[in-house]
Amino acid sequence: MWATLDHLTRGRAAWNVVTSLNHNQSANYGEERQSADERYDRAHEFIEVCRKLWDSWDPDAVVMDRGAGVFADPAKVHRIEHEGRFFRSRGPLNVVRSPQCGPAILQAGTSPKGRTFAARYADAIFAIQPNIAGAKAYYDDIKSGTVSEGRRPEACRILFGIQPILGATEDEAREKQALHNSLVPLEGGMAILSGHLDFDLSSLSLDEVMARRTEPQLQRMQTRYRTLTGELLTLREVAQRHGQSVGLVQMVGTPGQVADQMEDYFDKVGGDGFMLSPIYSPGAIEEFVELVVPELQRRGRYRRDYAGTTQREHLMQED
Repeated sequence: MWATLDHLTRGRAAWNVVTSLNHNQSANYGEERQSADERYDRAHEFIEVCRKLWDSWDPDAVVMDRGAGVFADPAKVHRIEHEGRFFRSRGPLNVVRSPQCGPAILQAGTSPKGRTFAARYADAIFAIQPNIAGAKAYYDDIKSGTVSEGRRPEACRILFGIQPILGATEDEAREKQALHNSLVPLEGGMAILSGHLDFDLSSLSLDEVMARRTEPQLQRMQTRYRTLTGELLTLREVAQRHGQSVGLVQMVGTPGQVADQMEDYFDKVGGDGFMLSPIYSPGAIEEFVELVVPELQRRGRYRRDYAGTTQREHLMQED
């Protein structure tokens, strides 16, 4: 499927690899949800099999010789003969080599196993890190892990998630933020957060300080339990923020002010770019492209053209 999508998009496909969100997904397959370690062990092998299959056609395997009646050189199409703990596959893939040899790989893990997975396979990571100190530590850890996996540090890009909210004036942007955030009821934020944590948060007091809880299920989103400057948040505050932006930093103001905030975050933390979360769609991303991108370009912070054509080439491009 991914090889086909890569062909259909001419190399613009990217796959966000997730091992599962909660027990409901496993139930859809008639399974019990496995531990995080077990899920990531399976994911490692899954990606290894996919990579072998995508690579089972050499770049020059397809010859298209109509005169000789030859579609591909059989010597350049290979079985993979994979036999592992979770999967078996003889190969080769039934789809010819795609533009990127499979899609670009994205990942969003924060656990030790998730970070290792990203350092080994990911072309980019979508990171939700609302705390500056935590974001810097995460950036440094992933880059170090990428090198430990035998890859260049820039082989795995880190894209920090933000939610830009724009206005012609700062007051207009603040009003837009207040309206957006007021539309999220507390019980809605609690329900979404409970689903993402796979934990029924109604069993806790709304005034519990989340960073002090010790339940294993609550550890995977520790970065969401603090403000940008590090203050601890209660369950009420975390749930409200989660419903409003899934814990992403809201950058609010005029196009110039939002560009200032992006620069400040980038310069303090590092990172390779941002993943934008729109407050409404369509419209919010279009506003960002029309208003903030030109400002970033004027400051020399954003590319003016593309050096390649594929998703992976765009991710790897140095500006």
